[in-house]
Amino acid sequence: MGLAQIKMPQLGESVTEGTVEKWLKSEGDMVKRDEPLVEVVTDKVNAEIPSPFEGKLVKISAGEGETVRVGAVIGQIETAGATVGAAPAKEAAAAPAKEAASAKEDAAPHPEVPAAPASRAEAKSAAAAPEPAATPPAGDGERARLSPAVRKLAAEHDIDATAVRGTGMGGRVTRDDILAAVESGATVAPAKAPAASAPAARPARVDGAREEVVKLSSMRKAIAEHMVRSLATSPHAWSLQEVDVTNLVRYREAEKEGFKARHGVPLTYMPFVVQIVCDALIKYPWLNSTWTDEGVVLKHYINMGIAVAIPDGLIVPVLKDADQRGFTDLVRSLNDIVDRARTKQLKPDDVQGGTFTLNNTGSTGSVASQPIINQPQAAILTTESIIKRPVVIGDGIAVRDMMNMCLSFDHRIIDGMMAGQFLNTIKKGLEEWTAASIQL
Repeated sequence: MGLAQIKMPQLGESVTEGTVEKWLKSEGDMVKRDEPLVEVVTDKVNAEIPSPFEGKLVKISAGEGETVRVGAVIGQIETAGATVGAAPAKEAAAAPAKEAASAKEDAAPHPEVPAAPASRAEAKSAAAAPEPAATPPAGDGERARLSPAVRKLAAEHDIDATAVRGTGMGGRVTRDDILAAVESGATVAPAKAPAASAPAARPARVDGAREEVVKLSSMRKAIAEHMVRSLATSPHAWSLQEVDVTNLVRYREAEKEGFKARHGVPLTYMPFVVQIVCDALIKYPWLNSTWTDEGVVLKHYINMGIAVAIPDGLIVPVLKDADQRGFTDLVRSLNDIVDRARTKQLKPDDVQGGTFTLNNTGSTGSVASQPIINQPQAAILTTESIIKRPVVIGDGIAVRDMMNMCLSFDHRIIDGMMAGQFLNTIKKGLEEWTAASIQL
């Protein structure tokens, strides 16, 4: 018999930690290989993680609601294979050094992602904010026990993390510990003035007869942090274009029943939009890029993020190489990732590597919206509700199916003219669409 370690997986680009939302097995339960084991939440995904081993779950190291760094051990499974046993004594002795090295590595940008867009501003902020006197040097003591995300959150709220009692594994201070300290009015870090842009948080004062405090889910907290970080990272600019999609609406209405009968999946508007947006991204690659301090990284491939609403928030699974797919494959693949997102069946690879994001806010009845960029991408596009209304065509008036498109873009990379040209290309593709436009 041996002990196999279950570790927090990497669930998205630039993600350094995850929260254990729910254990699907209890200590002592038998687990089959690839059987759903634990539900994990980050700002990018809410996913059921399958067990990589078969055996008995003998220990849960990270409890529900606990946030731990990527690669940290969250549980152990007793397996039949002796080769997956506990680490040899030599490795065990080296564990503290590995822990310290891991803490340093976490502070750097994730290797799959170019240098973080806000690294220069963050580095300047970190330099301006002296460490508390009681904090040991990085690599040992309490500082090594803090993940980069927790250190950053503590700094943003002027919290002395060394004075916070940790509830995580081995006494580690977690994000929830810092947030609890903020709500309780904990002592600020010494020798640091309150940040002008971040007023001190006050404990919630609730009128019990007429108000209630609803505890935030791990996903909602993660989304909130990601949205704030995105707006702080890149200067957002916004543009809107009106599109006449009458031809496309007529085609879909005529073909949707036959398409479903032939292929077994519904025909939505999204695959049409994805193909046309891919064509526009090929023509304007700066919209399919990432900002770094060394330069703008142009992506010569298109991995399309598709925003999917779920009860707890929003997930953005990624359709890899969307520009290389035929139309029927595109329809099937889109239906697949949307269904798996809504049933929490996404895998870690499903939420990584996105280069551009689409969001169909029209499904909620919206006619105009200002989306927030999914970092580290350069832009995000929403398609709004399709509404019949009278429009002027030449010297006459006709009833047409009209839709708005809204684009938010990183103004460091893209200027208004390029954004307008990009939208005009999509507008032209949608308005002049015919059955011959389908790329099979």
